[in-house]
Amino acid sequence: MTKKIQDASVIVDGGYQPATVVLKKGVPAHLSFKRISEKGCLDTVVLPDFGIKEKLPLNQEKVFTIDTRIPGEHQFSCGMNMFHGKVVIK
Repeated sequence: MTKKIQDASVIVDGGYQPATVVLKKGVPAHLSFKRISEKGCLDTVVLPDFGIKEKLPLNQEKVFTIDTRIPGEHQFSCGMNMFHGKVVIK
């Protein structure tokens, strides 16, 4: 029997919607970011706790696999650390 995979999506448009994503501990997760605006520094997303720093293509989903074994709050931001969000694992 395979484990289910959690899917969470964030729209990037002058910030992050939603800014908080909640995931269940121990269940594999895919977190996708879709940038729909060319404005600002939101063309890069940084998730330091997961070792991720990636460019976000315009109008395309970029999917990351998130390790949910460690509970807590994990911050993410744009490349210039001006816009913020978080992944909460519980």
